[in-house]
Amino acid sequence: MKRLISLSILSIILVSCTGGIPPESSRPPKGNPNGVVVIKEYSDFECPACSSVHKGVVGPIMEEFSNEVRFEFKHFPLRAIHRFAMDAAESSECASDQGKFWEFVDLAFENQNELSYDSLLSWADQLGLNVEQFERCWKSHAKRKVVLADYEEGRGLDVAGTPTFFVNGKKVQVGYDTLKAAIDEELKKFQQRL
Repeated sequence: MKRLISLSILSIILVSCTGGIPPESSRPPKGNPNGVVVIKEYSDFECPACSSVHKGVVGPIMEEFSNEVRFEFKHFPLRAIHRFAMDAAESSECASDQGKFWEFVDLAFENQNELSYDSLLSWADQLGLNVEQFERCWKSHAKRKVVLADYEEGRGLDVAGTPTFFVNGKKVQVGYDTLKAAIDEELKKFQQRL
């Protein structure tokens, strides 16, 4: 009984320390949530190649295939070389709690050269988030486990750098043409099964 009471007290303390911030992700997929093709991108907000790919590959792919594709963003912060990567990843999850995950992603990649602790708070304000709630979430590290779970998942798939893409579980070279070809192939397989 004492152990049960101790566990209950510990749970209350943990929730109060994070201000009731849910420790899981509320990050939505992009495109069709029930898409027959699932694209997963392992990305780092401080990675210059990720920023270029977000604008030049992911955007056009989603414009063309938004009805067929479920696009999932996965965190893979390269902390050894990118000072703000973990903070930006955690911040994106805090923005997601307020329904602005993809808006945060777009803003972070668009303003990547300005990435700093101050810019994270500025972006929250720019997106119309409750900045106090955002800051409490970010500074409590309530979302660190979410980010690290993505990172470990990527390592389990032999992700070594960013950006790295998978289409229906198969690793695909980065590029519009290679992603489009992989999507077309998966759509063709799906149509043959019908």
